[in-house]
Amino acid sequence: MKTKFAVAVAAAIVAQSASAQENIVNVYNWSDYIAEDTLEKFTAATGIEVNYDVYDSNEVLEAKMLAGSSGYDVVVPTSGFMQRQIAAGVYQPLNRDLLPNIANMDPDLMSSAATYDPNNEHSVIYMWGTTGIGYNTNKVAEILGEDAPTNSWALVFDPANAEKLAACGITMLDAPTEILPAAMNYLGLDPESIDPADFEAAAALVMTVRPYIRYFHSSQYINDLANGEVCVSVGWSGDVFIAQARASEAENGVEIAYVIPDEGALQWFDMLGIPADAPHPEAAHAFINFIMDAQITADITNYVWYANGNLASMPLVEEDITSDPGIFPTEAAKARLWNTVVYNSRQDRSITRLWTTILTGQ
Repeated sequence: MKTKFAVAVAAAIVAQSASAQENIVNVYNWSDYIAEDTLEKFTAATGIEVNYDVYDSNEVLEAKMLAGSSGYDVVVPTSGFMQRQIAAGVYQPLNRDLLPNIANMDPDLMSSAATYDPNNEHSVIYMWGTTGIGYNTNKVAEILGEDAPTNSWALVFDPANAEKLAACGITMLDAPTEILPAAMNYLGLDPESIDPADFEAAAALVMTVRPYIRYFHSSQYINDLANGEVCVSVGWSGDVFIAQARASEAENGVEIAYVIPDEGALQWFDMLGIPADAPHPEAAHAFINFIMDAQITADITNYVWYANGNLASMPLVEEDITSDPGIFPTEAAKARLWNTVVYNSRQDRSITRLWTTILTGQ
């Protein structure tokens, strides 16, 4: 009798444990990339608690995903990285029956994202944007004059400009698959090229300005731009706008602008996906569906200043965001955007080698 009772108690404990586990979702997202109250609202609406961790590079996320058993339920890879991770079996197909809010998504943008994930089988768009230049308008004008080439990659890739701007601080993303194509573009090469000679030329160009780059980092520049510690950053569109907003809130006299260079810029999509070994797949679907709610997506865009792929949210996004060409590019600017390239392992090794040389300056 005691044995049966003990078994029954143990079974109840296991059932309660499983139930508790189902009320948790582990999310791994980019830093500074969600509204302040999104997670709280999700838990209030669903009863599911959120464990939320952040990263600041695709390479960090990819290492965890390829290693497996990350413990995460929802991750946010950039489209090009996700494409090769899908090929490696990293993600599970989405159950659209659990995602009714997918009807809110912009079909044209989802079609563009399907270039990386056919039929959007494994992912939906979280946010999208461009990689361009954020700069302190007053400091750059003070150093380079009113005719400073702020609408060109020459601002950072011309050694004559970089040397002068070094005094107030230049930074670049620690993202070789974004910086090297930008350098290729500036050189008049195809930024989507996979020719090793083009990688070498791009790296050589970056090395000419390497002595004037204060650091390579993919999140530190937000606060440093906002407080005037640096004056020019090659960065992601929304991050620069976050810096702009923080400077405005601080009333510190720092004025930040973001530009898509006239030569062109990278357009990317950050995608919501569920790892194949996610411990809580149903909670993961609930989280993704919640994010695709029109108001929730609008709240995130209004907070982080990144464009989204949610058509139903657009009437709820603030007009100064929807009308800003740095966030939602003009048709002319769109024509000059290039896509993320999916490199094979040999090309990856070449890029990694060149980037290590750049980072060390040797």
